[in-house]
Amino acid sequence: MVTTIISPYLDGNFAPVQQEITADELVVIGELPPDLSGMFVRNGPNPKFAPIGRHQWFDGDGMLHGVQINHGKASYRNRFVQTRALKMEIEAGRSLWKGPTEPPNFELPHNNLFGPFKNTANTAVVWHGGKLLALWEGAEPYEIAVPNLETVGPYNYQGKLASRFTAHPKVDPETGEMMFYGYAVTSQPYLQYNVVSREGELTKTVTIDIPAPVMMHDFAITEHYTIFMYLPLTFSMERIMRGESAYLFESDVPSRFGILPRHGDNSNIQWFEAPSCYIFHTVNAYETGEEIVLIACRMSGTTSLDIPTKFNDVQDDKPRLYRWRFNLRTGAVHEEPLDDLASDFPSLNQQRLGRQSRYAYTAKMASGQRIAFSFDGLLKYDFKTDSSQVYELGSGRFGGEAVFVPRPNANTEDDGWLMSFVYDSTQQASELLVLNAQDLTTEAIARVLIPQRVPYGFHGIWIPQEF
Repeated sequence: MVTTIISPYLDGNFAPVQQEITADELVVIGELPPDLSGMFVRNGPNPKFAPIGRHQWFDGDGMLHGVQINHGKASYRNRFVQTRALKMEIEAGRSLWKGPTEPPNFELPHNNLFGPFKNTANTAVVWHGGKLLALWEGAEPYEIAVPNLETVGPYNYQGKLASRFTAHPKVDPETGEMMFYGYAVTSQPYLQYNVVSREGELTKTVTIDIPAPVMMHDFAITEHYTIFMYLPLTFSMERIMRGESAYLFESDVPSRFGILPRHGDNSNIQWFEAPSCYIFHTVNAYETGEEIVLIACRMSGTTSLDIPTKFNDVQDDKPRLYRWRFNLRTGAVHEEPLDDLASDFPSLNQQRLGRQSRYAYTAKMASGQRIAFSFDGLLKYDFKTDSSQVYELGSGRFGGEAVFVPRPNANTEDDGWLMSFVYDSTQQASELLVLNAQDLTTEAIARVLIPQRVPYGFHGIWIPQEF
């Protein structure tokens, strides 16, 4: 008999919505800037059917929520990402796959090119080479039509894709190249690195040697280098088959950071060792003299996947902003905290990706909530003045990642807007919040009311009107 264990990630605003709608002429409180023209799209987990076994936030089917803005008006639509797995489950009328933290059913046909786990395409989106791709780090991406958000199908770069595809690819704002990697947990090679040209051609795939499988959720680039994070959050199929957690954070094992020339291979990578930690998301990285500087949200371990981890302090699994300096000549590593406030889901002006940036934005974690992934505000960091601003969402209001949208023809790095979906738990209603990125101490520029609840999700992007 199949049973579903009650999960907090099926309750409140984590609960899925089933209806796909299209709504025009949305109510706007305030005024949308007249030069703001494009589409905000955010991905997130949204199970179509009752899950089997334990349900984590990361397990649901991908659902895209999009707000198109033009001439001060806004429209909304949401669509499931129609993956192979979702189509099979719709045909069956029920869930077929368990989440990736449970033993897979090897008797099921593979729904992706890279193994028995369900490709949900639920984590992020990227716009590159004129295509919108929905991403899940264990498989191939799915191409999405814009602006209707209908699924075109799995995308494999004309058959050249030989690895999984990270949920956090990096697009160089100057060369237009996109760097991504794929990590494997059940068979070697455990890490493969890829480069895609500005035009969308996959031009390079190389294997990077790492000794064991780990969860590698993000990475970073600079103008000339790519930075991999080999952190001690290990995966074991043997543990899964024993009914234990697939993942284990090994706090007695140091972290390693591999720095590779962008167009190099395994023979060119330089590894640096630092204290044990875990990083879900990087902010940015850049070069200065002989050093590579990395800024990311660091925690001493993580319990976010029900991962067994021993902490000396209950605050150790809260991510906080840190900076690392890696000296390419001496091999020295310097690590330092930048803030004691817990935050994650960072963003920045993507025109500064891989170059020294003055500003960054993160989602401030709420305290006293039973769910780890609760965010009640936004933070703006100024690395030049070592200062920060806080925007509080308000009582009973929670959000997530805020995407930076540059103003057309802006002449300063922070000239633009922040966009984020916000849920008001007292009103049980959702909205798209638009803030002035230059000053978070001011009131919202606009609040676009969404006619349907938008469940909490992961990562989004802004696509300028040129699509």
